[in-house]
Amino acid sequence: MAERKFTVPLKNIIDEFNLEALHLPLEPSKLLIEETEVNRPGLQLSGFYEYFNPERIQIVGKTEFAFLATLEEPVRKERLEMLFAQKVPALIISRELPYFPEMVEYAQKYEVALLRSKDGTSSFMAALIAFLNLNLAPRITRHGVLIEIYGEGVLILGESGVGKSETAVELIKRGHRLVADDAVEIKKVSSISLVGSSPENIRHFLELRGIGIVNARRLFGMGAVKMTEKIDMIVEMEPWDSEKVYDRMGVDNEYTSILGVKVPYSVIPVKPGRNLAVILEVAAMNNRQKKMGYNAAEELLEKLGMSFDKKDTVKNWDVY
Repeated sequence: MAERKFTVPLKNIIDEFNLEALHLPLEPSKLLIEETEVNRPGLQLSGFYEYFNPERIQIVGKTEFAFLATLEEPVRKERLEMLFAQKVPALIISRELPYFPEMVEYAQKYEVALLRSKDGTSSFMAALIAFLNLNLAPRITRHGVLIEIYGEGVLILGESGVGKSETAVELIKRGHRLVADDAVEIKKVSSISLVGSSPENIRHFLELRGIGIVNARRLFGMGAVKMTEKIDMIVEMEPWDSEKVYDRMGVDNEYTSILGVKVPYSVIPVKPGRNLAVILEVAAMNNRQKKMGYNAAEELLEKLGMSFDKKDTVKNWDVY
């Protein structure tokens, strides 16, 4: 299935970076950006347009202005018109540099957003690319609970009624922070990172059977919630099956692949008497130890003089 393309309104970028609007062809909420990369048009201002992507935001800094200032006025106008004629989504001037009058003229002629930033070129580009990567990232939504436990983002999955939300409440009472309940929006922010958040309309709400809907932020305070969190591991809760063989050593590594990113995955059986909040706390700390290169099961088997073959298993959940 083809990867779905996401967009971000230019208004969000203007508000995030406090940009000055020199010209806007439409309401900025109607101007949509869909390319995560940005470009400094140095080669283009010299007339080279091979491999040029007109969907990228263009950033003009001190170097580009210094080059334009060396050109004769007719040549400068010609080069700038060639750039604006590509109908790029926006051209942003950094460092609050002065702009040439023809920039506004061509922005109006070719309906290009012309903006200006107070920030330095390199720092602004880095921040803008990070913002675009987050807001345009491929994403899926999963039914589950995302909670931060000792700094580890733990995505709790399982069938309805298995006790995910009740476990989340116990973890919140123990000082951990809720990110999302019921629906978790998962974004791929890099080739190795997933970040989870809650849809805005249900953010910080929890459903507890027998009690109803509660607001974790109002009930437990601001320190009990978080807007987003990196997903470091996935735990699936399932009713205890006496005929199923559960992993008791933890030598083998099991992963789930979501949007092409491998995430450590564990199954925790649920039955009366098991303190799931404590188990998840231990699971989070153990996952951190494994990331740092320590595996308790391997050390135990080595001390017992037993040989073992470690293997990785990947369960693919890739869905776009």
